Amino acid sequence: MRQATTLLTIDTSRQGLVDVTHRIEPWIREQRMTEGLLTVFCRHTSASLLIQENAAPEVRTDLEAYFARIAPESRDYLHDDEGPDDMPAHLRTALTQVALSIPLIDGRLALGTWQGLYLFEHRRRPHRRTVALHLIGD
Repeated sequence: MRQATTLLTIDTSRQGLVDVTHRIEPWIREQRMTEGLLTVFCRHTSASLLIQENAAPEVRTDLEAYFARIAPESRDYLHDDEGPDDMPAHLRTALTQVALSIPLIDGRLALGTWQGLYLFEHRRRPHRRTVALHLIGD
């Protein structure tokens, strides 16, 4: 059994879903493992991770609109240290996830045909996000 870890830096430009699959897959290949488990962990409280449809961009647009409706920006929150998008970003993270586990089978992530790994940026302004990758396997 072997393990490998790395930190991946992702620059975001706005709120929304950023496909990071193409950033993770080359690192997986470099590890030369065939079977195992990848853990992806977002090190932030105002961004999260999703496995989501990677073909139709309307899915991402609809998801972003849905989260804007259920956790709207408002000055009514007690926590607004960094502006009206601060607390909604924390709520959106709480409703999604900061860690994902994806099996590695035959040297490839066992994602479905239309699945991709996404960082979900919940803040309006650009951010530099860090995602930790941990692969364990043979």
